[in-house]
Amino acid sequence: MTRQHLESVLAGLGPVAVAVSGGVDSLTLATLAHRLAPGAALMVHAVSPAVPAEATARVRAEAAREGWDLRVIEAGEFADPAYRANPVNRCFFCKTNLYGAVRRVTDRQILSGANCDDLGEYRPGLDAAREHGVRHPYVEAGFNKAAVRALARDLGLGAVAELPAAPCLSSRVETGIAIEPETLGFIHAVERLVGGALDAESGAKRAVRCRVRAEGVVVELDPGSLAALDAADREKLGAGIRDIAPARLAGPVRFAPYRVGSAFLVETREARV
Repeated sequence: MTRQHLESVLAGLGPVAVAVSGGVDSLTLATLAHRLAPGAALMVHAVSPAVPAEATARVRAEAAREGWDLRVIEAGEFADPAYRANPVNRCFFCKTNLYGAVRRVTDRQILSGANCDDLGEYRPGLDAAREHGVRHPYVEAGFNKAAVRALARDLGLGAVAELPAAPCLSSRVETGIAIEPETLGFIHAVERLVGGALDAESGAKRAVRCRVRAEGVVVELDPGSLAALDAADREKLGAGIRDIAPARLAGPVRFAPYRVGSAFLVETREARV
């Protein structure tokens, strides 16, 4: 699990296309691939309602700073009824559309930023990657998330190295509830609203997730942030959230402790519109 090992893996791949989401994993991989072989690395970023505008802006900024060959494409997953239905393996359909879109713009070896920590979770997107011949250099070199962050610091990527985990916005929607662009826009707006309202200490990490569930809207917060909200704060934030909620999501807003992947249900529900 060394940088030299990772560089050796990348060197053996020839011309590559890195799927860059805007998170620490893919941004770090793209930076290293470019610095090793600038003419042989294409970076591809897919935009969709599930990708926050901040992620796209971050990719564009890093591309300008590093001098990447960047291609921005449409992911296309919202044209896929299987993805929109939000089944338990939704990520398979997401990644199938993503890698298909990448393949349409390049014949280079596609790379993902998956790391070894991802192998311990249910990741149907990895099945889609396998079907499209996608390589995972971090996995091949034995890198976990901590090693990726250390590499990002070593590469001088500054704030990128400390980016919190940020799964796509669709991951906030409970399994079986249909994925709608309007819903994802609302989720993103809620997370920005609540995150901006939290008076966290400088440098402190906080988790803010807006979950859309069958029971309604639930805002999950890390323990410190949740404890800092008194009844008046919750009412004020709840009112602000209700003001921007689509009609079908109108109703009480509940606050709860943050749980990783809590919108994911193994037992699927019938898709709701």
